[in-house]
Amino acid sequence: MKWVTRNYVHLDRVACPWLITRFVDEGASFLFVPWDRQQEYPKDAIPFGITGVELGPHDAEGTTFDKILKKYSLVDTALEEIAKIIRGGVNYTLHQYRPPADDRYGQMAVGILAVSEGMMLRCATDDEILERSFPLYDALYANFKAHATLAERGLTPPKATPATGPGPKTEFLRGLLKGG
Repeated sequence: MKWVTRNYVHLDRVACPWLITRFVDEGASFLFVPWDRQQEYPKDAIPFGITGVELGPHDAEGTTFDKILKKYSLVDTALEEIAKIIRGGVNYTLHQYRPPADDRYGQMAVGILAVSEGMMLRCATDDEILERSFPLYDALYANFKAHATLAERGLTPPKATPATGPGPKTEFLRGLLKGG
């Protein structure tokens, strides 16, 4: 399927194509329309992050990422944790929310927002922004998924020591992600 959003994608509108390709539409392709012509999108494409559509931009119903999770009934602890980061970044940008030190997801949001804004500066096209940003979301998902699996199974990974470093813990978590 074809999907369409406004150009100059970052944070929420990068996380959404990642979510779509990983969990909704593996063969998705993305089109980008200028902000001042967002209603001129191709009608054979599914719009997201565009004003006035079902999967519209952040509003009282949540972020675009939240709306996609809900519409496609995506229930996954790791995705919900990513959603918290996206919400935090949107609140930081639009509502001047400044997360306190104990707001783990808010703190992550500020960092990921900085990376996202940097991608807009380094990449010449929206397609390039997506290509270079997807590994960040893949890594977040892997981290949250591994830790959710730990919690669900009541497991404790090996602790790092000066002699082993993070190796045993990393290998243990990798094994969980592979179904171990």
